[in-house]
Amino acid sequence: VQLQASGGGLVQAGGSLRLSCVASERTLTTYNIAWFRQAPGKERDFVAVKRASGASYYADSVKGRFTISRDNAKNTLYLQMNNLEPEDTAVYYCAAGSKTTIFSYLGSADKYDYWGQGTQVTVSS
Repeated sequence: VQLQASGGGLVQAGGSLRLSCVASERTLTTYNIAWFRQAPGKERDFVAVKRASGASYYADSVKGRFTISRDNAKNTLYLQMNNLEPEDTAVYYCAAGSKTTIFSYLGSADKYDYWGQGTQVTVSS
């Protein structure tokens, strides 16, 4: 499984960015694919996940602002981020984990076996 994240950048508060995660073939329908983020000096936090089945779940901090989606034909997972806040500044990673992971563990980084290289998102105030 290979994952490559892109789309980060510098944006003002209130702005938008769309992150992309290109996966190797059939990964999106075989694994749960999640976005995590890590700010300097902090732990890696769950952002959102798209299960292999298509169901989506979000961290409370991004609900209503971020949308996770996928294009199976392009083997690409997206994270549309709107109304960005300075607190969203972090390196964003996409990760793939077993589709059998139960709901309670979808936000646990240790349940994801494959990670992309990360893309920096910086939101200025």
